[in-house]
Amino acid sequence: MFNITMNEFTQYLPDEVTMRRFAKHLAQIVMAQASPRAVVIYLHGDLGAGKTTFTRGMIQGLGFAGNVKSPTYTLVEEYQIADKAIYHFDLYRLASPEELEYMGIRDYFDKGAICILEWPEKGGELLPSADLELFLDYVDDARSLRAVAQTELGHQIISEL
Repeated sequence: MFNITMNEFTQYLPDEVTMRRFAKHLAQIVMAQASPRAVVIYLHGDLGAGKTTFTRGMIQGLGFAGNVKSPTYTLVEEYQIADKAIYHFDLYRLASPEELEYMGIRDYFDKGAICILEWPEKGGELLPSADLELFLDYVDDARSLRAVAQTELGHQIISEL
């Protein structure tokens, strides 16, 4: 079951297999976008809502065969797929947004990269605006995903879902 409006899309995800399949589909749409700048995706949700599982589905869905681990302690993991850099950020353990300055956060949002950020609210004003915000919520034993476009690129992505 899904619902789409001009700038929002919702999808019921009854299990992990469906979540990973949908994440792969989204990743293929994002990968096909010819953007002169980074595509920025924010992931929101409570602990255990599936943010890392969703990201793992995106990255492996694009053909990455290795282990996709949570960057909870490293803050960022990089993956190279088809000459495109994909950065997976997990800001949960970030003590203050200034830590992002020390790690050179602005350098990650390079042209053509895909940047997926868990817990973006912890990054404060140092993060660029999202093109697409994804909200994962519990629905009994399943999840609901709501995608909200924040830019024209985000609208293009949602229109292809």
